[in-house]
Amino acid sequence: MNRTTLSLLAATTALAAVTGVAALAAPGGTPERSAAAAERLPVERSELLCPEPSLSELAETGYTSFTPEDEAAGPKGTAELLPAEEEGETGGGKDGEKDEDEEGAEEEDGGEKAGPDPVAPLKKPGAPAVASVSGAGAPALIGTADGALAPGWTAQQTTVIGSGEGRGVLGVSCTAPDTDFWFAGTSTAESRQDYVELTNPDDAAAVVDLELYGGKGRIETETGEGITVPPRSATSVLLSTLTSEKAADVAVHVVARSGRVGAAVRATDSGTGSDWLPPSTAAAGSAVLPGIPEDAVSVRLVAVATGDRDADLKVELAGPTGSFTPAGHETLTLKRGMVTSVDLDDITKGEPGSLVLSPADGGDTAPYAVALRVVRGKGGDREMAFIPATARIEARGTAADNRAKGSVLSLVAPGKAARVKVTASAGSGGGKPVSKEYTVKAGTTLSVPEPPVPSGGKGTHALTVEALSGGPVYASRMLERPKGGVPMFTVQPVPDDRGTVVVPEAAEDLSLLMR
Repeated sequence: MNRTTLSLLAATTALAAVTGVAALAAPGGTPERSAAAAERLPVERSELLCPEPSLSELAETGYTSFTPEDEAAGPKGTAELLPAEEEGETGGGKDGEKDEDEEGAEEEDGGEKAGPDPVAPLKKPGAPAVASVSGAGAPALIGTADGALAPGWTAQQTTVIGSGEGRGVLGVSCTAPDTDFWFAGTSTAESRQDYVELTNPDDAAAVVDLELYGGKGRIETETGEGITVPPRSATSVLLSTLTSEKAADVAVHVVARSGRVGAAVRATDSGTGSDWLPPSTAAAGSAVLPGIPEDAVSVRLVAVATGDRDADLKVELAGPTGSFTPAGHETLTLKRGMVTSVDLDDITKGEPGSLVLSPADGGDTAPYAVALRVVRGKGGDREMAFIPATARIEARGTAADNRAKGSVLSLVAPGKAARVKVTASAGSGGGKPVSKEYTVKAGTTLSVPEPPVPSGGKGTHALTVEALSGGPVYASRMLERPKGGVPMFTVQPVPDDRGTVVVPEAAEDLSLLMR
């Protein structure tokens, strides 16, 4: 019986560390007792998916893979990003038979088909791995990390297109697979080309529905349901092909009815360039959109109530010295299933800031998704980026791709003051990490235009933000790459890296479960 009990405990602990299962109460135990007995351990496996970067032959794409150092993690591990298969190339013939090309490849490799080379394979925690690719046709990437490289593993994909309609800096953090995503801020207007990029990491096909919402509610689509994403493959869907309706502001709900996918939206505007729109953290209460640049000339809010109730929200801007309610935009009402868009113009008035939404007095905490479309520059030299609502940093979060110049870190404490530590990792070309602590005053945004850089480092480095004390803290990182008078930039949220999981200890004799 003791052996059975120990096996069950070991299996439960392993499952929690791998999958993020956070609670287990023994029969007769209470949540309070279980929480008190639990401990936080590093995860043992992580998954990341990077979308197909670009359709432009002028694209220059860089990848950065990084895991922070963690003394509690294991001594060894692997972290690899592998190219996804092209859509339709699922590696099998009819009735499970292998085609001739596949058989030939196996024969040449001694009976086993050679796999693709990994992109930016990570060797050890604390030092980033980098890779680059030029032109169109670069595949989506499917990545896994285990052992010491799993806790806090982060990957960034940054594409620079120097000219043409799609010019800009397109940055996106590779994300974990899931079954449900909301994107606020997409469009089917004539001036926009927005692609939903779907990546399937698993060995079985995924089936996905794309639901579109506009200012009057659900938008009927002709081919938005039942989209098949083949195993370990990627599929690209141009939003404007799903409907004949031309809407300036659209929210997209991605739902995997079977399987899991990664999802991101690559948006291109004929007048303001291109960038990635990450999924918005669905809020049911307060939402924080960190890091509006001080020189933003246009800020447009796009939001949708995602549940079965309307959402009444209070609008505040957290600036360098405190929070205030923008004149004329004190409250925001979101009708269920309908997109609401608001031009906030130059809301920051020459100072960096962050938008904070919270339930209006007496309002319901209805769920909603929200994002900002931010424009910098003037005339034909304008450039856009997106800032979605993001999750707070519970313990630690990382922005993987940074250079000695061009990175601006934004830290927001919407409630109580917070103390954080920011660490610049060693560079991809060497050097030593450098850390610095910051205090973010209550209700403010702290802009750090010159965050730490590695000592003697060269190449690319990571910036890791650790929450030390105080109230909740949120973060984003702006990456600037100006070219020819165009202020090309991209903004990535820095949520918690979910590098640890709460694993319960046994509060009772779990052998009772085996009877």
